[in-house]
Amino acid sequence: MRVLAFRHVPFEHLGLIADSLDRHALDCQYVDLPREPAPPSLDEAAGLIFMGGPMSVNDDLPYIAQEMRLIQRAVARKLPVLGVCLGAQLIAKALGGRVYPNPSKEIGWFPVRFTGPAATDALFAGIPGPELVFHWHGETFDLPPGAELLASSDACRHQAFRSGSNVYGLQFHLEVTPAMIADWCAQDANCGDLREVSEPIDPNRNSARLQELSSQVFDRWSRLVL
Repeated sequence: MRVLAFRHVPFEHLGLIADSLDRHALDCQYVDLPREPAPPSLDEAAGLIFMGGPMSVNDDLPYIAQEMRLIQRAVARKLPVLGVCLGAQLIAKALGGRVYPNPSKEIGWFPVRFTGPAATDALFAGIPGPELVFHWHGETFDLPPGAELLASSDACRHQAFRSGSNVYGLQFHLEVTPAMIADWCAQDANCGDLREVSEPIDPNRNSARLQELSSQVFDRWSRLVL
């Protein structure tokens, strides 16, 4: 079974999500629409993942519009869909939500709290929270019509949601390793964001617990694909 992973910049890759896919023998193919001429067919896709990136869903970029159409088609086919950060915003907008600047940028390690519906959710059941997770975003979104809010933070109310039974958007980053965080901090595309951070980011601050959470959440999403 094959999962399509839409990557917007090389440094925002699957990270720990790839480990969960491997454990469940799910083949994964990266799709780099910013550098590829056309979107792939969904005919052989068992699930779709949309990763993050420094661009905005509201930018007038051809591949952004292509991805939102693919999300709509995947939802119509009842395929499992997962979006992380920009990917969550893509899903929200594709399903009728609005994406706009958050009152403040949320960059670094901050806690999220899980809502009542998360206690019985297929991905988040059994995680009481709050949990310290990694963030890197300047925009937020309204929930799409009918979506269920699963997590919030002090700086950003809409941190995770589920639409239907198998479409998920996560504003925060459970997929990152310490090496990924260090790499993000070194990227030219992120220099502007880092100037707004009040203290240095420690890539290892809560990495062990983040890996545990990642395994639980993304293993469960992989089982939805299967």
